[in-house]
Amino acid sequence: MKLTLRQQITQFAHVLQTRLFPCLEEELGELSGSAKRLVSTLEMIPLARFVPASRGWIGRPSKDRLAIASAFVAKAVYGFTHTRQLLESLQRDDQLRRICGWSSARQVPHESCFSRAFAEFARMELPQFVHEALVRETQQGRLIGHIARDSTAIEARERFPETPEQRAARHAERKAKLKQQRKTARAAAKKAAGKAAQPPAKRGRRGPDQRFPGGKRPYVPKPDTRLERQRTMKLPAMLADLPTKCDIGGKKNSQGNTEYWRGYKLHLDVADGQIPISAVLTSASLHDSQVAIPLATMTTARVTYCYEVMDSAYDAYHIKEQSRALGHVPIVDPKAPGGVKPEGQTIPLGALPRQLSWAEEERYKERTMVERVNGRLKDEFGARFVRVRGASKVMAHLMFGVLALTVDQILRLVTQ
Repeated sequence: MKLTLRQQITQFAHVLQTRLFPCLEEELGELSGSAKRLVSTLEMIPLARFVPASRGWIGRPSKDRLAIASAFVAKAVYGFTHTRQLLESLQRDDQLRRICGWSSARQVPHESCFSRAFAEFARMELPQFVHEALVRETQQGRLIGHIARDSTAIEARERFPETPEQRAARHAERKAKLKQQRKTARAAAKKAAGKAAQPPAKRGRRGPDQRFPGGKRPYVPKPDTRLERQRTMKLPAMLADLPTKCDIGGKKNSQGNTEYWRGYKLHLDVADGQIPISAVLTSASLHDSQVAIPLATMTTARVTYCYEVMDSAYDAYHIKEQSRALGHVPIVDPKAPGGVKPEGQTIPLGALPRQLSWAEEERYKERTMVERVNGRLKDEFGARFVRVRGASKVMAHLMFGVLALTVDQILRLVTQ
């Protein structure tokens, strides 16, 4: 008989509590809560399947990459801010060191070796592949009701170079300023010579355009936008088209004030039970809507779900149509009407935005689970303290935390 997901997780937790933990406590002593979480995480994720083995190669053998990868998972589980804190704990904590795979403190590699290994993991996208395999193995046979989508700010400590577009805009602004100064100087010289300057053209409001009904030109969407191109592209091409360089981003908080940060944006798709399914890292300045179609394509290939719940930033025609084309029902908070009407003036019926039905409003309440996942990722799994540079390394650092968070949420399904 095929077991359900809850039965499999219950059986896994039972084996941990009755067999594995008692055996480890006989060897290592009483396990702490963090040590038990680390053991559960390392037992559930298929880490050894993706870590390359160096045995049998020509030359000096490299340090054990599986033990180093396990140590980076421990860094996310224990909430260490720096790799140096992890190394200090590996030196003094016998339980942590032996769980990661080293029997003595002399076997723990130097900090520079950890840095080189982390660069290898980031280059080969190790935590991304491990997370995808974990999601496919545990969530593929489950029918998920809702997928909540949102992004969160990731602050980074790195400088970003000036882009060619910014350099061209700066030169154009300087050129226009010099041109205006020369024009002003010539006008002043003519006025001083007694020549009358031509009066400026009269300004006034343009009347309504009589060629269109109501005197207003209808809205025509811009052709060849990124959202339109994404509907005909494959997933690797979509991800390659997204900018990933560090820059400045801004986002309105719950009080309506815009907050700015330097770094990146982490876009997440979260399933019922607060389980992260897909993740994409982009530049901080990229709008959330530009990542909706790649995330939907990625999540559709991994799990089966019914509804996509998104806020008003994703209220776009191509996003909703692509969601329906993939077999899902998009529930997007409609955008607020632009501008404020004077007091006493009524808004025409056709100008009112579409409102959510009562059933959609109830389902839209599930969107808050992605906010809770973002909060836990920053407060408990190291996403608030990014000390590496470069998009690939930042993504690897975040995905180790996403791995630990995913296992923690899957095991919580047993107690719910």
